[in-house]
Amino acid sequence: MLKTITAHSRLLLRSSSVPRSRLLPHAMDFPKPVSDASLPPMSTSAATRLSAIEFAKRAAAQLAVKEHFDAEARYIGIGSGSTIVYVVEAIKELKDPRIQDILFVPTGYQSRQVILKAGLKDMKFDSLPADTLLEVAFDGADEIDEDLNCVKGGGACLYQEKLVATQASKFICVADHRKLQPRLLTTWPTIPIEVEPLAVTTVISALKNLGSSAPFLREGLIQKAGPIKTDQDNFIVDAPFPSLLLYTDIEQAAKQGVKGLKGQGEDGQWEVQALAKEIKAIEGVLSVGLFVGENGVQAKARGKIAGGQKPIAAYFGMEDGSVAVRMTQDDGTVVLRK
Repeated sequence: MLKTITAHSRLLLRSSSVPRSRLLPHAMDFPKPVSDASLPPMSTSAATRLSAIEFAKRAAAQLAVKEHFDAEARYIGIGSGSTIVYVVEAIKELKDPRIQDILFVPTGYQSRQVILKAGLKDMKFDSLPADTLLEVAFDGADEIDEDLNCVKGGGACLYQEKLVATQASKFICVADHRKLQPRLLTTWPTIPIEVEPLAVTTVISALKNLGSSAPFLREGLIQKAGPIKTDQDNFIVDAPFPSLLLYTDIEQAAKQGVKGLKGQGEDGQWEVQALAKEIKAIEGVLSVGLFVGENGVQAKARGKIAGGQKPIAAYFGMEDGSVAVRMTQDDGTVVLRK
């Protein structure tokens, strides 16, 4: 059964006198999804060893692989999210000999190690033949909104993650229930941004001008270790913003007579795609941890070889062991499968 998710029902638009500061959506009550009985059962002892969150990630990975992995694929992207270990595990559990002929394209050093440890073949992104698409890419996300926009980059691999996502015919997100939110930056606090080291100071200043309250350079776990470096030897700046609006929020505000809400930073409120564009335009920014706009299927329909950033579906392992799936239908609407 499919239930359409609309932004309209999430907003606090009571009249034209409602302050714009109250337009940000609050946490929503998601329908309780039904367990997929066809997933391979876990033994009691194995379930005990895994935390509830890890169990949820594994359940989501199993179903995502079941529904989107093709053993006849030539190239498959493997991301850097914490759920990817379970995606690779699920692929190996298929025990299909054709898997040994697939080239798995990692989004960084850590995901490459996961691929190699599983006995699979890896291939560097820059070794892909020209105009070649990955049949599918699997990755996690730090947060996913009801339009399938994502925040990614908590693991400091966002540039390579975006390269792989945009080069895939379809991008599939795998996460746990904590990442299922109505709007981005509902619980995840910041937007990760990959920055040239020389430009950190000017980028932080520009982010403040866009309304970020206190952007900061991400440091290592040990203070003396200094800033975290990406695989490209760049730095990560984390920029907090208020929860990000969807374009439908702005449309609904206009219908309700709320004037002046354009999602262009007024009163600190940004529409997600508008903010992604503004941050990317800052000199010294290599990549922005907002995956927005089209998905791979939509990009192909418009004649593009590649370029879709958003997933076509996101799988969320729930607290009760079931899996909720937020997915894009053929008409472009996003629904929650239950």
